[in-house]
Amino acid sequence: MIPFSLASFTAAVLIVRLFDRLTPRYIARYAFLVVAAGVGLLGVVIRNDWSTPIVVISMIITGLGEGALITLLFNVLVTASPKRLAGDVGSLRGTTNNLAAGIGTALAGALVVGVLGTSVHRELVHNAVIPIELKREMNLNNIPFISNDQLGQSLTASTATPEQTREAVRINTDARLIALKVSFFTLAGLSLLAFFPAGGLTSNIREETPGDSKRVSSIGLVEKTPEQKH
Repeated sequence: MIPFSLASFTAAVLIVRLFDRLTPRYIARYAFLVVAAGVGLLGVVIRNDWSTPIVVISMIITGLGEGALITLLFNVLVTASPKRLAGDVGSLRGTTNNLAAGIGTALAGALVVGVLGTSVHRELVHNAVIPIELKREMNLNNIPFISNDQLGQSLTASTATPEQTREAVRINTDARLIALKVSFFTLAGLSLLAFFPAGGLTSNIREETPGDSKRVSSIGLVEKTPEQKH
């Protein structure tokens, strides 16, 4: 998670430099596309090894998109809120960010576990290596997302032979990989869908306050005109 976190922090800090050149709508839409590209690439290249360079690059791409969205959320809240509510903007942004992270984690977790259970059951139905007796010993009604070492340790307390243990580890490896890929592709699809509602954001970089010679920037700061500065 370190490449993802560092990329997210970097994008969150640097994206403010683009607020005077790009509209919130443009930033949001292309940030969602970046997230979709990063997560989709992760679904393609993941091989039960998180340390390969292409996986790290995928995490960085995803982090860049999410970091831009985090800062944009704060920007939109500041712009849409009156000055008297400025103190509540930070709390609201934090709450919104935590809520989104919680819902996303719950959705991804449920998807991973659901696909994992389905894949394991499908593999065991017609598997001749794993006998019915061993299947009964295993709790197939609650299949957790565990490592191969953990699975091997749990099978040592059963009647599984070394051959059966190797087959169970293979099934777990394949099912876990399928579950991760399906989860990543689903999240990438949701990011692509978010491209369309993001079009509801403002397309103005700077807004002119009617009847006032001051200019209001896209982050809610009031700027003086050249005449006022002099």
